[in-house]
Amino acid sequence: MIMVERICLVGLDEPEYTDIQNRLDMRVVAYEMLPQIMVKEGQLLVESNSGARMLPVSKVVFQGIFEDDLDFITALALWGGPCLPNPRGMMDCRLKFPCLVRALAHTRFGSLQRGYAGPRVSFESQIERVAKWGNWHCGENKARFTETWQSEEACIIENFLPGQAVRIVIIGEQYWQIGLEGDSWLKSIHASNASFMAVDEELLADTRTIQKAIGLEIVANDYIITKEGSKHLLEVNHIPNVTRFPEIWEAYRNYVLAWANDGLQ
Repeated sequence: MIMVERICLVGLDEPEYTDIQNRLDMRVVAYEMLPQIMVKEGQLLVESNSGARMLPVSKVVFQGIFEDDLDFITALALWGGPCLPNPRGMMDCRLKFPCLVRALAHTRFGSLQRGYAGPRVSFESQIERVAKWGNWHCGENKARFTETWQSEEACIIENFLPGQAVRIVIIGEQYWQIGLEGDSWLKSIHASNASFMAVDEELLADTRTIQKAIGLEIVANDYIITKEGSKHLLEVNHIPNVTRFPEIWEAYRNYVLAWANDGLQ
């Protein structure tokens, strides 16, 4: 059977996947949500946009976070075909806390002591701390507390550290540092005043070390820099936002295009 060059884009919104689709000289199927897929005899098949049949695809670009996407990512790894990002790296990072623990084995900035409280366990504290739960990498599911914390969810507990929250984004060989902002103690890339800033070379090197260890082509690490100048890794984002800043979208789009066209005549 002659293999048809068809790329599957998953997770991008219509303006973004159309931007990529219009620049590719191959067949493209695109889905904002997770499509139905099947791996059969080494071939990845994805449902057509009409849902009437299953289409063979030769490459996949995955750029999204969905509530139940771990099995989907695992199927991409099982398939073993060209996928961006590396699905094994995505598997290791999809669950937020296991990802953090893996990253702590490689970072220079892992001295922040962390605790854990299981569901409905009362965690008492005499200092201000932050409880984090769930598997969304979106700045949600976090709460500051003093004295006592109890939740229906299992939580990672960290000391609250005032300071500047920053993100190091790496796409291939390009990189940026972004100052995360917000109206409260919660800081985000989505704040209107979040902006590029000078790159801290130590944080860049640290992010590259973690990126290499996890095996992802695209990654974004969040750090806190305290008023005293100490630096601490907060989170690894395996599917970072690539649309907030035009410069990052252009770099991501071009990286995807170069990757998709690699090996084509």
